[in-house]
Amino acid sequence: MLKRSALEGRESAFSMYNARMQENTAIQDNSSVGIVAPKTAHFNQPLTLSSGQILPQFHLVYETYGKLNADKSNAVLICHALSGNHHVAGKYSAEDKHPGWWDNMIGPGKPLDTNKFFVIGLNNLGGCHGSSGPLTTNPSTDRPWGASFPIVTVEDWVNSQACLLDHLGIQSLAAVVGGSLGGMQALQWTIAHPQRVRNALVIASAPNLTAQNIAFNEVARQAIITDPEFHNGEYYNHGVLPRRGLRIARMLGHITYLSDDAMGAKFGRKLRGEEYQYSFDVEFEMESYLRYQGDKFAGEFDANTYLRMTRALDYFDPAKQAGGDLSAALAHVTADFLVVSFTSDWRFSPARSKEIVKALLDNELSVSYAEVTAAHGHDAFLMPDPHYHNIVRSYLNKVKV
Repeated sequence: MLKRSALEGRESAFSMYNARMQENTAIQDNSSVGIVAPKTAHFNQPLTLSSGQILPQFHLVYETYGKLNADKSNAVLICHALSGNHHVAGKYSAEDKHPGWWDNMIGPGKPLDTNKFFVIGLNNLGGCHGSSGPLTTNPSTDRPWGASFPIVTVEDWVNSQACLLDHLGIQSLAAVVGGSLGGMQALQWTIAHPQRVRNALVIASAPNLTAQNIAFNEVARQAIITDPEFHNGEYYNHGVLPRRGLRIARMLGHITYLSDDAMGAKFGRKLRGEEYQYSFDVEFEMESYLRYQGDKFAGEFDANTYLRMTRALDYFDPAKQAGGDLSAALAHVTADFLVVSFTSDWRFSPARSKEIVKALLDNELSVSYAEVTAAHGHDAFLMPDPHYHNIVRSYLNKVKV
């Protein structure tokens, strides 16, 4: 028999799923956290990685929003997805046209309300936005790490994030929140540090990758590795970048992040010109969009980081250490959960979220689940959908700090 908390979780999930019939779905407060600035935390103690390699020292770049309360009980950690970073909300200047990647979710009066919570965003180890990674200096050589930077895992990220919390003097998180690969980190937090997490929001995620998703990642990596400018990952020393490979990898990724309906509604079979040109130049608006996204990404992201991020996705599988039994892997988890999926997300389908829900309920944990009708595919977790936002708002309103 399920505990009362688990039954309440199911009832809560049902009421959340029908929220659009019961709540005003308009997002009332569009205010921002304002002008923000990144910070850097340095760690001189060694970090042993899942691979057995040891980072003798490392640093993490992070941002914070809101105010930490007196007993430091209102902290919320945001875990980023594959191409994300520490810049989660706000802007770097009044002229900045690009707010943080989850600015629609975080701020005063927003679903993750910074009037209530102290929110932390960081760039993961191996990233290319300031934290220790292939682009940063290897202290033993005084040269960029490049291809020699170790392969890191979700477990390694969570352990390094715990070091950041120690640095900030935070013993317990009110919540850890993440979408996609970020959701995997949120789940891992509850496994690795159960006493430090009171709530976990796992959004558009999965307990591991399917064979098809591993295949997508391998095609993306091969596009980079076989680029003539890759030079076994030491392209920094040659003054070049494997732009072509990274460009193709991102184009492939965008196809999987969007639903067929979303692509059809936005682009359909629209032509750039009046008639077919009978060439291999851009003919369709869809092609133009993919090339633009690929070119933009190749100019902003590091290929060695992309390889490591996708590999971390492949390796994540908490059930592996429990003989393939996810319920057993979650046996020591104590956090309450909100799990959210999106109907059009075929890369991390609702069925994968339900695997997490089942395993949590098998352990008689309190879990609320919502399957949101959305047309945007996997990218839906980044969109300002009122129904989705009200689900998150409703859950977080009940979190005590």
